[in-house]
Amino acid sequence: MNLEKKDLKYLISKIRRDIGHKDVEVDISDIIFDEESGTLLIITPDRPEKSVIIGKGGWVVGRLREELGVNSIHVEAYSDFIVPQYRMRLALARLENITSEYIPPYNEPLLNLINLLKARIENPYDFESVLRNFNPGDFQIITHKSGEVLENDIEIDLDTEIDPDQFKSVVALSGGVDSSTSLIVAKMLGFHPLAVTVNPGDIILPRYFRESVENLTQMLGVQHQYLEVDMKEVIEGSLEGRFHPCGRCSKTIEETVFDFTRDNNIPFLIYGDLLSTGAQSLQLELNSSGKGTSSGKGTSSGIETNLVKGNILRINLPALLSLKKGDMKKVAGSWGVKKRGGYGCPLIGEVHKKHPHMRRFSIQRVLRETRAGILEPGEALDQIKT
Repeated sequence: MNLEKKDLKYLISKIRRDIGHKDVEVDISDIIFDEESGTLLIITPDRPEKSVIIGKGGWVVGRLREELGVNSIHVEAYSDFIVPQYRMRLALARLENITSEYIPPYNEPLLNLINLLKARIENPYDFESVLRNFNPGDFQIITHKSGEVLENDIEIDLDTEIDPDQFKSVVALSGGVDSSTSLIVAKMLGFHPLAVTVNPGDIILPRYFRESVENLTQMLGVQHQYLEVDMKEVIEGSLEGRFHPCGRCSKTIEETVFDFTRDNNIPFLIYGDLLSTGAQSLQLELNSSGKGTSSGKGTSSGIETNLVKGNILRINLPALLSLKKGDMKKVAGSWGVKKRGGYGCPLIGEVHKKHPHMRRFSIQRVLRETRAGILEPGEALDQIKT
């Protein structure tokens, strides 16, 4: 599509007049059209200019899509990406420093991640297009094992046999869009992931999440393992109203996954965490036992690597890439993973019913993600309402 900014401004102004909106100046910083998806991305200087193009109730942008004949239009404010770009640069500096402590082949996925992060910094607006244009190593274009081609597929070579002794990473997989996106990207980057799911029982991990986990790992050709854990005290205590369950539940799950990773001498642990952005998205967990790992006991230029030391690098992948919920819905959705309506698991729903005062702590968690720019206000409101 050959579309000039001045022509687009004129058309938006005309649409606003036609539908009775106030005639105001239209300001556009950049326009990007994705031929493959038929998506037009309009970048405005700030949010007020974004509102001008969207219009009340989305009427202006809706008419604009019809006039241009494109599949979809997204309007973003450049001001919303200044902080994420800054955070990604902080993460990049730390990642480059950490990568020097790993020898081949364990540094290869980290080098791929560096390149993906650089591409993301250059184009912070559209993560899907960044992934489509990113081809590490022998990355091949294929379809799913089922033969079904899903819209906006991310292409992964499923024919590569993974040696069970050569897993480079553990990915904590809950079945939600955050952790699913982490697994998809980890596979793409060459982390050779082993997906693990902590199973505290149906009230915390219902069947539909387990089905999502099993379907995704099968499509990706990733080995998966459940880790059983006793969450009886957390369940009983929260249902009795003694505490909010999320903090204790998360702590138990993280400790279980970390212990599994260390016990199996796997150097990288990947989470779908969104909040530990910037340099804090990479956490090196030092090996306090004093025993190094049994694999990869090489050194590079005399450097005692983190691999030899048995340290574990925790990577909060979505946070490192400054992804938003919308980004992950698209990526995970292309592999059949759908965002479930409402907030949290069945347990938190029961806690809210029995003890309404506990809702404020859940709302605080939602607002924390909103403040960080991960959730749009409308998305946050939907979660709070449910």
